[in-house]
Amino acid sequence: MQEQKTYTYEEYAKWDDGNRWELIDGVPYMMSAPTIAHQDILLNLGTQFRNFLRGKKCKVIIAPVDVRLNHKTKDNTVVQPDVIVVCDRDKIKNGKSLLGAPDLAIEILSPSSIKHDKILKFRKYKLAGVREYWIVDPDSKTVDVHILEEGHLGIQYYDNTEKIPVHVLDGFEIDLNEIFEPDEEVPPPLSPAQLAELATTDRG
Repeated sequence: MQEQKTYTYEEYAKWDDGNRWELIDGVPYMMSAPTIAHQDILLNLGTQFRNFLRGKKCKVIIAPVDVRLNHKTKDNTVVQPDVIVVCDRDKIKNGKSLLGAPDLAIEILSPSSIKHDKILKFRKYKLAGVREYWIVDPDSKTVDVHILEEGHLGIQYYDNTEKIPVHVLDGFEIDLNEIFEPDEEVPPPLSPAQLAELATTDRG
């Protein structure tokens, strides 16, 4: 069996095929195009974080941006979380990528990314020193919040009626009622009388 070819960030940065990729231990994973629901959530989250962080030390960045989790060693794990918060501005001074772990990483699930985000990337974020990791599920309208620092609760679950206190940002919470778009109302079926009226109108 032929061994799978692996890559570094230097090689990855030269790719120009029009697709979005991530590297996990040098193995490339192509990212699918996001859904409209995904983008709605991304915009709503980014807006709340940006409004709170305006004029503060920490900065919110939304995808796509390269996060080089092990840039000081092999530099072969490059991910693109949907939302990151970084409080050490030196990590983004190159203006192109984040060097090291963000304080907070948020992934918004898509059908093709569930296992990738919940298992593979979770392990890499924890190993790299990410302090807080959110997994947002657009279908169930829930958020799993992982606090990865020692001495804190491991995971909390929230639904769209709740507010999430942001562990890495004192005094800030996200109102999930403002993050998830309301379901479209489906009009009730027409009654026999309404159908008869429409038929009469059409003949006239």
